[in-house]
Amino acid sequence: MSTTQRFNFLLLALILCGQAHSRIIIRQSPSSDLVSDGVHRLPEPTYLSLNPFSSGSESTCEQTYGFLPCTTTILGNLFLIIVYGYLMYLAATYLSGGSELLLEILGPGIVGGLFLPALGALPDAMLILVSGLSGSKETAQSQVAVGMGLLAGSTVMLLTVIWGTCVLVGKCDLEGSIAKDSQDTKGFSLTGSGVSTDIWTSYAARIMAVSVFPFLIVQLPQLLNSTSGRHLAVLIGLIVSFSLFVSYCLYQVFQPWIQKRRLDYVKHKHVISGILKHANALERLLDEEGEPNREVIKKLFRIIDENDNGFLSTQELRAWIIGIRFGEIDFDKNDAVEKLMKDFDTISNDLQLDQDEFIAGISRWLNEAKRSGDISADPGHKKMDFLNNFHERTKQEHDLLGMGNQSDEVVEGAAEAKWTTIKAVLMLMLGTAIAAVFADPLVDVVDNFSDATSIPTFFISFIALPVATNSSEAVSAIIFASRKKRRTASLTYSEIYGAVTMNNVLCLSVFLALVYVRGLTWDFSAEVLVILIVCIVMGLLGSFRTTFPLWTSFVAFLLYPFSILLVYVLDYFFGWS
Repeated sequence: MSTTQRFNFLLLALILCGQAHSRIIIRQSPSSDLVSDGVHRLPEPTYLSLNPFSSGSESTCEQTYGFLPCTTTILGNLFLIIVYGYLMYLAATYLSGGSELLLEILGPGIVGGLFLPALGALPDAMLILVSGLSGSKETAQSQVAVGMGLLAGSTVMLLTVIWGTCVLVGKCDLEGSIAKDSQDTKGFSLTGSGVSTDIWTSYAARIMAVSVFPFLIVQLPQLLNSTSGRHLAVLIGLIVSFSLFVSYCLYQVFQPWIQKRRLDYVKHKHVISGILKHANALERLLDEEGEPNREVIKKLFRIIDENDNGFLSTQELRAWIIGIRFGEIDFDKNDAVEKLMKDFDTISNDLQLDQDEFIAGISRWLNEAKRSGDISADPGHKKMDFLNNFHERTKQEHDLLGMGNQSDEVVEGAAEAKWTTIKAVLMLMLGTAIAAVFADPLVDVVDNFSDATSIPTFFISFIALPVATNSSEAVSAIIFASRKKRRTASLTYSEIYGAVTMNNVLCLSVFLALVYVRGLTWDFSAEVLVILIVCIVMGLLGSFRTTFPLWTSFVAFLLYPFSILLVYVLDYFFGWS
């Protein structure tokens, strides 16, 4: 059965169930029995029977929109949670699929930086929004715990269960603190296997750690035992969180441009290191004092100057660069020549190099390489190795940028671009519609299930709802991680950190707006503490490491039950909330 057929079936079942009414089971009372044969004293029956004429019970429920089904029983509410949760999962799937299709056609920039992060957080934002809009202020205060449970649960699940699972399924052999792509021979070695990411993933983790700042602002009055400043703190936290959301979107918009500039710079450094290494192999470029050897550089100039006219032209420089082996890093030779000419042609600016300009340029490059190679530590030894060190560090910088191997995905042709765009828009519209329609019923059902089981709504929404709203992200992340490549691992963890960042800025903005506009009480100290602990621990782990051995996955896994236990202890033993 296809996804569309399953959706239609569930929708039809919900509509039909909306016309059904339950009947209570009662014991017949002898005093109220009406019989036709004149017998007035009947023994009390030992069996239960249905009263078909009863239309009510002690506890009642209200149908959402006036027709969607509701129930007061535990199993009935559990069934509805599963159904509505699946519908929210479909909404998240459609939004994710449509976003990816749109990204393929329109590329990053505004689409990838502005729309995709917001659309990814839309199901969570919808649930948070409706949790505080419906009913009276008292009802909203009760149901808003569903929104906070979802917010905390999504963040914790992404950074613990999903994060750790991606390490397990994406692990490769670690050699020299770097994971080798598609090589997994060490089994479940805690230190010998793991995953590696690029430097941009570390930046995403740092941004995620910074995004918890609004939580601290809102929590500040409670830390100071102040009641008068809570409403103001909510407003300030709202402004700060929304500002961080806008800033994060702008960063995402300009990130491709930043990455390109960074990559171009690293490739240029690789050209420099390759040229110096090649020239030094012919004759050592440094004299005994560790300074650039002018005579050797002059000899190199004469070798490149094929027509012996005392100047190096663009063609001569290109011929020289083509003859140098630069290793596995690919780059545009013409662009490299243009940058070399721009670096060296600083005196005459006539697009050709004389001997003085060439000597000055090579000397400047050598000094830069010496600083990077740390020649001062042991001058007598480093003179032989600093160029190799500089070359290796340049290669490592290139690898950390994650630009070594481009995606193997097939880019669709222009002929299918129009249909793909239409399909993407339809998927986005359908996902948005499903999330908007079924968010409110799901919140109501969670509240009813809480009443029926006496389980706090926070724990239901903390555990159950994130499974529905983040399932598509979880499946996508695990599939990418299972490819066992550094590039896909980087993409996986960047998406996880990005999703948590959107929870901390966009979803929190929606939540704080509800609290401020409706005048609700901010009383979520335990939940905020859990978010802070998980985000800061995993943020620091991701900020200062690009390689994650297998043991880090167990750290992540243990944080999940720790979070649930911490909230329970703080709320029910210390009375924090």
